[in-house]
Amino acid sequence: MSTQTAPRAGARVHVQKFGTFLSNMVMPNIGAIIAWGLITAFFIPVGWTPNEKIATIVGPGIYYLIPLLIAYTGGYNIYKIRGGVVGATATMGIIMATSSPLFNEVYAETGGSPMFLGAMIMGPFGGWAIMRLDRLWDGKIKPGFEMLVNNFSAGISAAIMAIGAMFILGPILRAVMEGLSNVVEFLVDNSLLPFTAIVIEPAKVLFLNNALNHGVLTPLGLDQAKQAGQSALFLLEANPGPGAGMLLAFMFFGKGVSKATAPGALVIQFFGGIHEVYFPYVLAKPKLLLALIAGGATGTLMNVMFDSGLVAPAAPGSIFAVYSSVAKGSVLGVTLCWSSALIVSFVVAALLLKLDRSEDDGDLAAAAAQMEANKGKSSSVSGMFAGSAKPAGPINSIIFACDAGMGSSAMGASVLRKKIQAAGYGEVSVKNLAISNLTDDVDLVVTHQDLTARAKERTPSATHVSVDNFMGSPRYDEIVEMVKASNGEGGGTAAADVADDGVDTDVLRDDAIVLNGSATSRDAAISEAGRLLVASGAVEESYVDAMHEREQSVSTHMGNLLAIPHGTNEAKSAIRRTAISFVRYPDGIDWNGKPAEFVVGIAGAGNDHLALLQKLAGVFVDQEQVERLRRAETAADVRAVLSGVKV
Repeated sequence: MSTQTAPRAGARVHVQKFGTFLSNMVMPNIGAIIAWGLITAFFIPVGWTPNEKIATIVGPGIYYLIPLLIAYTGGYNIYKIRGGVVGATATMGIIMATSSPLFNEVYAETGGSPMFLGAMIMGPFGGWAIMRLDRLWDGKIKPGFEMLVNNFSAGISAAIMAIGAMFILGPILRAVMEGLSNVVEFLVDNSLLPFTAIVIEPAKVLFLNNALNHGVLTPLGLDQAKQAGQSALFLLEANPGPGAGMLLAFMFFGKGVSKATAPGALVIQFFGGIHEVYFPYVLAKPKLLLALIAGGATGTLMNVMFDSGLVAPAAPGSIFAVYSSVAKGSVLGVTLCWSSALIVSFVVAALLLKLDRSEDDGDLAAAAAQMEANKGKSSSVSGMFAGSAKPAGPINSIIFACDAGMGSSAMGASVLRKKIQAAGYGEVSVKNLAISNLTDDVDLVVTHQDLTARAKERTPSATHVSVDNFMGSPRYDEIVEMVKASNGEGGGTAAADVADDGVDTDVLRDDAIVLNGSATSRDAAISEAGRLLVASGAVEESYVDAMHEREQSVSTHMGNLLAIPHGTNEAKSAIRRTAISFVRYPDGIDWNGKPAEFVVGIAGAGNDHLALLQKLAGVFVDQEQVERLRRAETAADVRAVLSGVKV
């Protein structure tokens, strides 16, 4: 059984990451898509208020503006402005190949297909290609020729990629779009479109919807809306009815925490459009997927029967967003779509809850943690369920625990301590420890989400909070609220666990500060930071291997562009003295899907490195200080930033 589970989980994570990758290109441009949708809904010949002149925006908007914005965003995500410019330029080739009558006479009548898929491919590829080219001659250009080489390398590569995309990728995407369109047409013609809910509703709960929505449904929906004036595809995933119906059932027939939190969740989901707020309810009672599927299928059936839909995506999936994009002549069908989905979902969920003989509706706090694990990052709405895991008495001691207890936990404890003290609870102790040193006499334990299970084994009596962003996790604010609720109004004075006595020059030496790192990957960056520690005589060679081993167990990415690779607890014997290395990567490093521009290698023999870690935490929660590090030209500049921050 275990040999089969891991691959499935791995495949799911890869799909989630791919969906997030697509979402990161589309979501920043939703405003442009909404603008196009509003213009389309009102001013095309069959719109609410037809206007021939304003309607001229519709065609260029869907064929050029939106794909190029998506392509630019994709390239920018890879290689900032330079990557965005090259990615957008390269995308022009695929746009023309799928819309110009020179490639297909049919396009003279249909206009071809809006190239969202092409933009999602060529934008990031263009950014990646110019990034790799720049690195080939980095440091080899004679002074005075940098601008010439940079401009011509970008222009020539963009032109080549645009032409290549036109003749190589163009035929492939034309076939793909035609095939997908045929599939949708087959589903519609055979009244099978409602059955897509069997796939879409479970996918939403598992956070696989981004890949399906942004990779398939949005491009096809826009293509369909361009030709027919509306598309039902936009409501396959964004329909607020199924989730609202299920939450309504919890309001009337739920128990305990689920019944108490359902009204607030309903408002967030239905009016705010944040559907993930209802995912913990489903994860706590998976059989409720039947209610969501039944509701989703019913809603889609209404759109099929009334030939109704939206002119653009409803993002987020709020009832307001739905009606802002509704097509003329589709108001009745769309209204029946979400309302019938709500009613059917409510009836099925109510029946399932009434038949449930359990005394409660499951552990929503645990389900919310599972939701964050599925999502791969913390959720801004899961905090509403934190109350179900509040400690019984006052919180006097908080431990931030990690594998070694010297890097990640020290940084996280520093940020959390500052928040706790700022709230007036200086009497609450906030310390960091290795998980192996935990004892079951602490009130609250904070760990990375991958380490929570281990921490619970050693401290079963404590309240546990999981995070994945050590520098800026929203869970820290939830912990502060938890302390307020448990301890009453704060009025104590701030207390420092570690003295702040400046940067020790023996801990962070000038020769261990590199302002232009040569690594281009996470593992290479770990090795580069580790080699600096070895070269300074602080650690043995084996410590670098332990740094890689530590990274395999749980990520050392702290958030806010910072990673602090360090060895495992077992590798402390390889540390000769406490030391820290500092490497800056101006172009950034992909660290498990998150950007890292600053990599700090840590070898902590005792507690004498904690003062600098506190300073680092203070720096990386302050955007102004991060910018100073970006502009630093010497090791002394770096040290000035670190020694100038008060924690």
